[in-house]
Amino acid sequence: MLLGRVVGEVWATAKDSKVENMTFLLVRGMRPDRSLEGGYVVAVDAVGAGLGEIVLVAQGSSARQSELTQGRPVDAVIMAILDDVRAEDRDWASFDESGAEL
Repeated sequence: MLLGRVVGEVWATAKDSKVENMTFLLVRGMRPDRSLEGGYVVAVDAVGAGLGEIVLVAQGSSARQSELTQGRPVDAVIMAILDDVRAEDRDWASFDESGAEL
């Protein structure tokens, strides 16, 4: 699974009928200190995530296990909107958006 931040939206007017009525969001990988890292993933939104939210993304065959995505040509799905992350005895509220400690 990927910890990430929703950084954009993706639209497609012509698409396979199996992905009709699905919302696609652009997610960028994120470290537990809230700094962004790595590349971007286009993921189907199964939970109503919004721009700027911190999410958990399942990829590969796991992405096709939700009710929304089962049996569909999907490689990534947003499966949770996160409230908090605690790592190495700190939660992410102690870091700003750049990863600097508050």
